[in-house]
Amino acid sequence: MKQSKYRVIWQRFRRHKMAVGCLVILSVLILMAILAPLIAPYSPTKPAGKFSQPPSGEHILGTDKIGRDMFSRILYAMRVSLLVGFLATAVSTAIGVALGLVSGYFGGAVDKAIMSFTDMVMSFPYILLVLVAAAIFKPGMWSIILILGFVDWPGVARLVRGNVLSLRETNFIKSDITAGMPRRYILFSEILPNTVAPVLVYATSVFALSILDEAALSFLGMGVQPPTPSLGNLLNGAESLSVLTGKPWLWIPAGAVIILLVVCINFVGDALRDAFDPKNS
Repeated sequence: MKQSKYRVIWQRFRRHKMAVGCLVILSVLILMAILAPLIAPYSPTKPAGKFSQPPSGEHILGTDKIGRDMFSRILYAMRVSLLVGFLATAVSTAIGVALGLVSGYFGGAVDKAIMSFTDMVMSFPYILLVLVAAAIFKPGMWSIILILGFVDWPGVARLVRGNVLSLRETNFIKSDITAGMPRRYILFSEILPNTVAPVLVYATSVFALSILDEAALSFLGMGVQPPTPSLGNLLNGAESLSVLTGKPWLWIPAGAVIILLVVCINFVGDALRDAFDPKNS
């Protein structure tokens, strides 16, 4: 039964040709990032050629201002940025799902307290909250993961709460309550599996947003710190007009990878939303 359900979802997903193509591209980029130590021809942190050398047969994407190979740095930068995006999404999703489940199921004062706190967090301008948190804590990869994880959860919490409120009124949940089934069983075995689809779709948008946020913070010097490469701090050279106009290999590849990752993730997320919707059968 489960196999047939997943087969139906996959068949719906395959109708979106653009999303399938994006999934292939995304898979290739993730695989390249994972295999960066095997693929990269040079160290991402040590000089390997002349300063600011244009693309050549030896360095296909050129070198940066201190002679480090740009292709190797982009491979490792993808690794860091994808890791930040994935872990930040996992943290925010875990917090949001837990609070949404508790809020929607128990209701009353618990629901009011959790939703009041959620509304308070959402009332702050998102980018301002991220910038303030990044300024308070020591810059670094793990700081950015925790900051983004603890800022992005309200949307997930509200989504899960709404879904739980709807499921709580269904007959099979009422039957479990009447039969005296443990709350833990009802929450994690009955309600949670039925919230996976919308949460998974929402998580794709959080994933893309986290990659953009990491890039922005690292570009501003408040995120992943050199010499560790990330897609954001690779764009630091674009602050100079001479680099923008005369050395495009220092910023165009990193910018193109960010755009490609975000666009592909968003297309996959849109296709997943349609694939999980039973109305599209």
